[in-house]
Amino acid sequence: MELHPSSDQDPTPNSNPNFHAVLPTPPEAIAPAAAAAPSLLHISFNQDHGCFAAGIDHGFRIYNCDPFREIFRRDFDRGGGIGVVEMLFRCNILALVGGGPDPQYPPNKVMIWDDHQSRCIGELSFRSEVRSVRLRRDRIVVVLEQKIFVYNFADLKLLHQIETIANPKGLCAVSQGVGSLVLVCPGLQKGQVRVEHYASKRTKFIMAHDSRIVCFALSQDGQLLATASSKGTLVRIFNTVDGSLLQEVRRGADRAEIYSLAFSSNAQWLAVSSDKGTVHVFSLKINGGSPGIDRSQSASDPVSSPHSSLSFIKGVLPKYFSSEWSVAQFRLVEGSQYIVAFGHQRNTVVILGIDGRPLTKVQWRFMDEASTDANLTR
Repeated sequence: MELHPSSDQDPTPNSNPNFHAVLPTPPEAIAPAAAAAPSLLHISFNQDHGCFAAGIDHGFRIYNCDPFREIFRRDFDRGGGIGVVEMLFRCNILALVGGGPDPQYPPNKVMIWDDHQSRCIGELSFRSEVRSVRLRRDRIVVVLEQKIFVYNFADLKLLHQIETIANPKGLCAVSQGVGSLVLVCPGLQKGQVRVEHYASKRTKFIMAHDSRIVCFALSQDGQLLATASSKGTLVRIFNTVDGSLLQEVRRGADRAEIYSLAFSSNAQWLAVSSDKGTVHVFSLKINGGSPGIDRSQSASDPVSSPHSSLSFIKGVLPKYFSSEWSVAQFRLVEGSQYIVAFGHQRNTVVILGIDGRPLTKVQWRFMDEASTDANLTR
């Protein structure tokens, strides 16, 4: 299998950082009359966000983000439900977990799929259902309800086992930069995250929120961690080395369920999606002032996130009035679930979602008014 790289064309943005785009309702996806549309069980980006995978009730699909196209698909004759599809960048190896009412594989097994051979070349079995899988070129991380297992990729040798608080969503993030592994998972208390620095053999616990953690994301190098709680109003960015709070941004005033967080590749932007049908983009103000963080600013760096006009009296008014707000906001279908990532083109956000159609993929350029969208059909 050969996967082709995405376009790296670099469009020039205009000077309006506060453009609010309203997504036009895409046309209904049309399936052949003789066959029902597949049920979507899973969607996820690969490690560099250039591709994404979709698990359906009878197989899986792999797509390129930009330009958008289906790269390949696998349909299974018997059962076929795939509840987790984890890509390894753009290579032929994937991790599969059965899902849906008629799973292709037991939901307590991780199957290592080689698409060159169109078969599984290894498997990992557990006593309970697998919630999620994360891959690196050197590691396989398997997330269960209350445990996480870290394996060496080459020989599937178990290297580490971690206990967590109840984690039904399978929350886990691993760094993808060249070098040592940084792993983030829920801790053993509500609102706590655990950071494993494997190179230095150090563990850091961060009390990120008072409420339950529902979503988090790591920067590619593992130095920055963004977290959101069940309240869904604030997103916090931490230094993973010392656990210090670097920045706090506000999604809104009312409660929301945060579905997805994503750093841009240079950690200058943070995207946030929620059940309010919005995707927010925030400007990050990370510099070399914190231990382990070295991100020199330049004239081309992003603008500062807007503040309330009353922020000058923030010591008197409630914290809400000194909040940092998003520099761009995209409105989609409220109540639908979307995951986000930054595209390979400059200042673009790729949004994947389920909104009553089989699957919707949208790409927006948040520093000007250019946008593209596409419906993914069978």
